[in-house]
Amino acid sequence: MASRPLIGVSTYLESGARWGAWELEAALLPAGYPRLVQRAGGLAAMLPPDAPEYAAAAVARLDGLVIAGGPDVEPVRYGAERDPRTGPPAQARDAWELALIEAALAAGLPLLGICRGMQLLNVALGGSLVQHIDGHAEVIGQFGRHPVKPVPGTRYAAVVPEETSVPTFHHQAVDLLGTGLVASAYAADGTVEAVELPASTPWVLGVQWHPEMGEDVRVMRALVKAAGPPAA
Repeated sequence: MASRPLIGVSTYLESGARWGAWELEAALLPAGYPRLVQRAGGLAAMLPPDAPEYAAAAVARLDGLVIAGGPDVEPVRYGAERDPRTGPPAQARDAWELALIEAALAAGLPLLGICRGMQLLNVALGGSLVQHIDGHAEVIGQFGRHPVKPVPGTRYAAVVPEETSVPTFHHQAVDLLGTGLVASAYAADGTVEAVELPASTPWVLGVQWHPEMGEDVRVMRALVKAAGPPAA
């Protein structure tokens, strides 16, 4: 049986999680993430927040990396004052995931950022964020949908060449692009919906929506393919 690439997925670390008779701090990951990795042909491994100095060791054991969605990135990370509408900081997670991204980029490891993960990729490369936009998170606790249009000639457009409707829930967005990143998809209102490094570099893509909440596996399948052995 052919081996399946090992894809690490970053996680939440939350207090007060409940299951059965227990209420404890827990490393959490919505089940849609590992299921999407599995449907795309990979093996999923959870990467809860850890000391940043261990990020390179974690990355060395992986074939690919997913930075998952979650809370707002702390504005100090991109040199901004906090907007009152920005959520509370998740400092341990910011530090760990930034270290994972930096280690993955240094190692040439295939990398997919999802929602917060895309924003953090942009911040890791020196970019900034808009701290609040309207229209992309209409009902708290519910995913909406809107169309996303690819930019022809990009890595994303090679994977998903047509305009698609995607599951979405976010109130922040990319502002200034990080060094080397190009925008590869947009929403109708001009919001950057995907960013990537050029095709001549290792496979790095960020999407602002939540593919784990939909049926389209093409983006994750492209990551898994990039993480696998070279074609014979």
